[in-house]
Amino acid sequence: MNLKDRVIVITGASSGIGEATAKKIAKEGAKVVLMARSEDKLVTLKNEIEKDGGKALVVAGDVTKKKDFENVVEKTVDTFGKVDGLVNNAGLMPLSFINKLKTDEWDKMVDVNIKGVLNGVSSVLPHLIDNKGGDIINISSMAANRYFPGGAVYCATKSAVKMFSEGLRQELAPEYGINVTSIEPGAVATNLTSTVTDEDIKDKMSEMLEMNTLESEDIANAIYYTLTQPKRVNINDIYIVPTEQK
Repeated sequence: MNLKDRVIVITGASSGIGEATAKKIAKEGAKVVLMARSEDKLVTLKNEIEKDGGKALVVAGDVTKKKDFENVVEKTVDTFGKVDGLVNNAGLMPLSFINKLKTDEWDKMVDVNIKGVLNGVSSVLPHLIDNKGGDIINISSMAANRYFPGGAVYCATKSAVKMFSEGLRQELAPEYGINVTSIEPGAVATNLTSTVTDEDIKDKMSEMLEMNTLESEDIANAIYYTLTQPKRVNINDIYIVPTEQK
């Protein structure tokens, strides 16, 4: 299947995986809806996409606020007439050891990584059901499959995303033709680690960042692959890690 004229909402679109995905699928013919809190960055991305011949809509919003997500979907339908899919990409990773009790950071991870995904699904799902088809792609993590030091809460949130995705798939794909995929990357060269405040974790991460990590474009390619499968095919999950990562 090609992406021509399919309308895809992308969260966390202002940088990293979200930005790379928007560029990739817009170049392949999709109409992309760019959601993030940084409107200026979204406008810059929109201009780049349109300069390259693509179509993009900017709707700034916070994924933790259900009304913001509903506003994004409403403006998407007003502009493009429909919604065909959602890439739930927005996420936070302020890793810390549990004994540091950085509970504010725990709460933020739960709000963005889990509740943000739930808000996105609940906002687009009525439209996808009406369409009798569509795609929901949730960006989970390698952390959904194994714990790493300092990642207890982060791993828990990404495990929730992985299992929620499987529940969605079983409930939605057979009855409504809505395909659901969990993308689970290992280390990616993004700004995701910029939220880390635990100095002990920063020391450990410096070693990891010395290896050749994945690029955002690698994940964008995996998302593109998922979106272009025949409708009889559901890619349940994609577990993708750098060659050097153990």
